[in-house]
Amino acid sequence: MNLYVSCTAGRAGDGTREHPFKTISQAADAARPGDTVWVAPGVYREWVDPKIGGTDAQHPVTYRSTEPLAAVITGAEEVKCWQPLGGGVWTARIANGVFGEYNPYTTLVSGDWFIASMVAHTGDVYLNRKSLYEVTDLEKVYHPEISKASWDPEFSVYTWYTEQDETRNETVLYANFHDFDPNRENVEISVRPACFYPKQEGIGFITLSGFTVCQAATQWAPPTAYQEGMIGPHWSKGWVIEDCEIFESKCSGISLGKYRQQGNDNKWLHWKYKDGTQTERECILQAQREGWTKERIGSHIVRRCNIHDCGQTGIVGHLGGVFSLIEDNHIHHINNKQNLAGAEIGGIKMHAAIDVIFRRNHIHHCTRGIWLDWQAQGTRVTQNLFHHNTLPNLSETESPSMEAMAGMGEDVFIEVSHGPTLLDNNLFLSARALKLATQGVALVHNLIAGAFTTVGQGTDNGAKTLNSPRYTPYHVPHRTEVAGFMTFLHGDMRFYNNIFVQQPMHPVLKAAMDAAASGPPNGWDDANIAVGTFPYNGYPTQAEWEREFEGYCGMGSAPSDRYYMHLPMWAAGNVYMNGARPWEKEENPVLAEGEVTLDLREENGQITLDTNLYDLLPEVHLPLIATETLGMAFEPEERFESPDGAPILFDRDYFGEPRGVSALPGPFADGHDAARDLL
Repeated sequence: MNLYVSCTAGRAGDGTREHPFKTISQAADAARPGDTVWVAPGVYREWVDPKIGGTDAQHPVTYRSTEPLAAVITGAEEVKCWQPLGGGVWTARIANGVFGEYNPYTTLVSGDWFIASMVAHTGDVYLNRKSLYEVTDLEKVYHPEISKASWDPEFSVYTWYTEQDETRNETVLYANFHDFDPNRENVEISVRPACFYPKQEGIGFITLSGFTVCQAATQWAPPTAYQEGMIGPHWSKGWVIEDCEIFESKCSGISLGKYRQQGNDNKWLHWKYKDGTQTERECILQAQREGWTKERIGSHIVRRCNIHDCGQTGIVGHLGGVFSLIEDNHIHHINNKQNLAGAEIGGIKMHAAIDVIFRRNHIHHCTRGIWLDWQAQGTRVTQNLFHHNTLPNLSETESPSMEAMAGMGEDVFIEVSHGPTLLDNNLFLSARALKLATQGVALVHNLIAGAFTTVGQGTDNGAKTLNSPRYTPYHVPHRTEVAGFMTFLHGDMRFYNNIFVQQPMHPVLKAAMDAAASGPPNGWDDANIAVGTFPYNGYPTQAEWEREFEGYCGMGSAPSDRYYMHLPMWAAGNVYMNGARPWEKEENPVLAEGEVTLDLREENGQITLDTNLYDLLPEVHLPLIATETLGMAFEPEERFESPDGAPILFDRDYFGEPRGVSALPGPFADGHDAARDLL
């Protein structure tokens, strides 16, 4: 059945083509499994709360914009009652009754792992759909200063401030619009915490296609809390979010997890006596008791979406995003205002990305590209383009320090996971490629032009004088059930057929180098800027590791570190250029001569990589890598394989082109072209 919606319709519409509903919410109340809701162009200022989903992937409830991106679902309302105060500053008064039970201008951004470096409300003020910068006093509205931390410093002088008039029960807003007249421009304020998000759990098999979704007053979304987003399945199964533009969420654009747990929601924030990592472990086990299974949760698809200008993440999820596919998305300019800080920031931030595939995404200009935290098991990151995912202006703030390095960012951060985690056929072009406070990872056929950081560290919990190792769960292969918990031995890494290119010194690298020289290591980041696998020097080969167990007969054997030493490493077929350095035990690494240049250009939406890399690459023909080559991740005893258990043969490149019977190192099967159109 087809249902129709048009914001220009009368109130008495019945959902037919001739008499459409006026709101999407009316259609959502009427839709049944198998129905399609067709939404006409226009601005829909509502929180769509679907109460009925589909029954399975063949019978979803589908919401489709009749024209791509022309139907806009927004969490904001227009404000046309601004009064001038002089100097570009205006004020507006909003009756608090407008907000109902949730006032974003009295609600502060807060939650576990949020760093409250400044007071930030969940609401925002928008000038032509771009959010202004909140400040903490009225003086900073009248006399704004450029934010050196912002990635867009010129706009950071467009500031706003809020206070409450309790006598009149009003929210008072002040904003500096400079030369703009807010009553003539499109000026809005966010009033709703979501745009398309069921309030109930378990509303599965919904497709949202072709919408613009923007400007919601979302709350901080840590893994130990109910994770909000402008769009999200809210603890259900089988959603498809496709061909949407998603932007200007205060915190997160799309949330694929987590439900609100009774007795364990931001528990660390409210009850300081138990550490956050322990409450996180309890969250996982509570979810397992309460129905977190492959049959009920996850298996979502997010594809071909343009996700940008969100404060915390483009996509966030813990537990609820398992078995999902995230592909062909453009995710960019996340956390660029730098007004929110904490350990939950990135273009994508996923906990428990079990059997999740991240494929063919373009991720750039984010404070961190993808962060895979806890339980990255069966996770595959393949055929993605990453660039400019480190802070561009660290050296412009104040003297770089090791503390500042925590937010410097990188293309991919894999943290306290046991694997198997597979990264293949990617381009890692940021100054820092991978942060590897983890084990059980395989890198195959990547171009890596940034450093590895945090190798062998970052898995303790930061106690001052006592041991505080973090231990995290691993799972039954291709399931959610917990198989065990373990701390981190580090190692269990595989590097095959990659190209490593050391980049010349530039301000971002110089800032990291200065930070490393500023004081002792902090345990969370080593500020390394040198490219290659050499941070694993000192780790054993498989043969060396196995010798530790020769003659061992269990209890009664002589004391040994065999169960607590670093796990073994494997490396072959890698090429090191511009002085990039190999692991000391790699057999026959290729050290190429000549100065490689990598020039990433964008013109009319086309991304091109100009490089002389293949002119300087020695003639190397390598055997194809397969699941059999990579073996299994140590702790979960799971192979590097597809979610359905099928083996992988790495016979296709970044573009999906065949490699033939032998392979060139790096992500491209054919190395003849100097310029590569990447997208």
